[in-house]
Formats: sequence, C-alpha cells, structure tokens
Amino acid sequence: MAPALSKCYDPSGSQYGIPTYPWRYAPDGLATRRQLRARGLRPGGQPIAAQVLRPRYRRGPLVAYLYRVDRAKPVRSMTPGKRSALAKAMLARRTCPSCRTDAGYVIPVSLGMCVTCAYPEEQRAA
Repeated sequence: MAPALSKCYDPSGSQYGIPTYPWRYAPDGLATRRQLRARGLRPGGQPIAAQVLRPRYRRGPLVAYLYRVDRAKPVRSMTPGKRSALAKAMLARRTCPSCRTDAGYVIPVSLGMCVTCAYPEEQRAA
C-alpha cells in the first residue's frame, strides 16, 4: 500500500475513532449514502459504521461516511402531497416574473427572467 494510503488505513478505529479505510478500499457490506440511494436504500437512522478518506495535497482529506447495507431501509415512496408540492415549486422556478409565462426551463438566477424578456432585441432579429 502506498505511504499516502497507509495514513488512511485504520480498521480498528484507534486513530480516528471509527474504522477508516483508504479511498476505494472499503470492505463489502458498507456503502455511502449515494451508493445506498442507487440501490433504492437509505441509512434509516443507523450510526456511521466507518469512513473512507481520500488524501489531498495541501488540504485536508476528503471524507465519505459508510453505512451498513444489511441495516439499510428502503427509500420512502413519495406521497401525493409531496409530489404536488414539488410540482408547484418547479412550476414557480420555470415561471418568468416579467411575462408570467412558463418558460419550459428553470429561469437562470443570473438573469432573473426568461431569456426572451432578458434579450428582447436579439429575439426580434431572429
């Protein structure tokens, strides 16, 4: 194992308090939140089982927390109320405050309005 990776290898947890592994060397049965989500799972209130460290030059290491896959719970399904609230929020992000129309895309924060209202002279030329 490379010297930089050996600093991140602490399976007993004596140095960092929890078992620590180098990047991409975590044992089977442990996964990050994103990996759990890709499998349709969530941590479900379980404590952090281990961590993965990725050393970086001139900065502190990147840390990813690992959870046990066997104790993970399925992702909760979206309720009708939550689905409608999300639809309303997305509609608000697509509605131009100037012309009050649905732009069909999320209005850029840098413009604050749809592209047609932000650049009317260019739209007339086209």
